[in-house]
Amino acid sequence: MAPDRSETPGRRGNHPLRYVIVNADDLGLSAGVTRGILEAYEHGVVTSASLLVDRAASAAAAEAVAAMPGLSVGLHADLADADGRPLVDLADTPACRAEVERQVERFSQLVGRPPTHLDSHRNVHRLPSVRQAFRQVAGEHGLPLREDALPAYVSTFYGQWDGCTHPEQVSVEGLARILAGLPAGWSEVGCHPGYVDGDLRSSYRLERELELATLVNPRIREVAATLDITFVGFAELLTGSGRGGS
Repeated sequence: MAPDRSETPGRRGNHPLRYVIVNADDLGLSAGVTRGILEAYEHGVVTSASLLVDRAASAAAAEAVAAMPGLSVGLHADLADADGRPLVDLADTPACRAEVERQVERFSQLVGRPPTHLDSHRNVHRLPSVRQAFRQVAGEHGLPLREDALPAYVSTFYGQWDGCTHPEQVSVEGLARILAGLPAGWSEVGCHPGYVDGDLRSSYRLERELELATLVNPRIREVAATLDITFVGFAELLTGSGRGGS
């Protein structure tokens, strides 16, 4: 039976029906990050990933996922270069829209298919002027935009704040708590798995490998089964079919 895409889809047994997209950001950030994300898809609960299209490792990442039709792959639009310098004036909505459009086109060239969803590196799309640009592009291409209607976005599976690592937040127990607290209907749980390599330019390093270990741990599927959670991708959000899941 196809999933019901309404926000209150009913119950199964003692639990509300929940469809969970586990989306890995930063695909293409480095070879090690890409390897970790693909491992979390092949051996864990990751169902979706968001691709950076202008990094040195982007083309190799795109080539890898092109052979994985079951993995939903969206655009992780970045309005800054690899050194963090803005590509456009973030107060200029038309310029932001043009840059996001360019990256959508670049995505299709690299992957050979359009993105299944749209989000942004460091969630820059939350800025008001930038959000308008993202909404315009998402509407034109019929793409789900993060934090814009379905699915509900859950960002708490993240292991660093105030400059300190918090391994408990990305542990098996931490993810189990997050899954147990999800609402009925569709949710996107964000994650950042990966392996640290010499090309990774990020302050979020050790935490990526901790996330990966949790996402591939068989206990997560066991927890999901007890909660009647089905893991799906953005492709299923659009088509109404499921990866199966629990």
